[in-house]
Amino acid sequence: MKSIRYAEYGGPEVLELVDVPEPQAGPGQIRIAVHAAGVNGFDWKIRAGHLKEVAPVTFPSGTGLDAAGVVDQVGAGVEDVETGTAVFGTGADTYAEYAVLSAWARKPGMLGFAEAAGYGVPVATAHRILDQLHVTAGQTVLVSGASGGVGTALVQIAISRGVRVIGTASEANQSYLADLGATPVVYGHGLVDRARTLAADGIDAAFDIAGSGIIPDLVELTGDAAKVLSIADFTAPEHGAQVNTGAGGNRTAALAEAARLFEAGQLRIPVANSFALDQASEAHAASQTGHVAGRTVIVVRNGQ
Repeated sequence: MKSIRYAEYGGPEVLELVDVPEPQAGPGQIRIAVHAAGVNGFDWKIRAGHLKEVAPVTFPSGTGLDAAGVVDQVGAGVEDVETGTAVFGTGADTYAEYAVLSAWARKPGMLGFAEAAGYGVPVATAHRILDQLHVTAGQTVLVSGASGGVGTALVQIAISRGVRVIGTASEANQSYLADLGATPVVYGHGLVDRARTLAADGIDAAFDIAGSGIIPDLVELTGDAAKVLSIADFTAPEHGAQVNTGAGGNRTAALAEAARLFEAGQLRIPVANSFALDQASEAHAASQTGHVAGRTVIVVRNGQ
């Protein structure tokens, strides 16, 4: 089968389309014929070697965590799906014609494969960090970097739980955040004052999605460093804030919630741009700009 691999750390150009053996589903896993794969910031940070101290790579390596497709192999112990079921979820080496998933949910019929491919890591991350800060209905939270994949999921999942969301983004993405239901605010110098004018009763928790050196401002806004969490700035604990690097949480529950919210009209993570499998390097380059509203995906097979 065709798969994206790389043999050394480096820029997007190290990604290559090669022939490799098809993976096999182990116990508690499924294999899918991949229709589309989601591109996460984690993917290119791993490829570039930025995370080699915490997530070293054995070369040659595949890449990709998110995918949507049709089940074609079911591992021992799996009873909730069968061959032919359309699913989306998370696994390993998903930039490929076939991939093994370890967490999944049935894809709603009206949800396209390309959009579904972008749901896995964002919804699992949003689910996990909302729970980590014990955010509850009636509270107000600020999301720094709210227009990307994780931010888009976090905004909508929080709102579905009765939480008010203030989201930071560039001037160009303010209307995008408003359409999601957030109160938009431009990031940068003066954010603390701008955010305070939008939250007369204060901000109960703050999430740093972008990792842009914003932790001190978020601590000032919440008045409690323990109510600030970053998924991108590993220096956050130096300010008393929390970090979540992907550990913990229940991905299967998060994916099931995402499917329910989509069907209820409460969750959409639009595809901002898409690439073919042999354009994986271009997909990584687009993701690295950090200015995409929505998700970057790789389309492997066409079809709804």
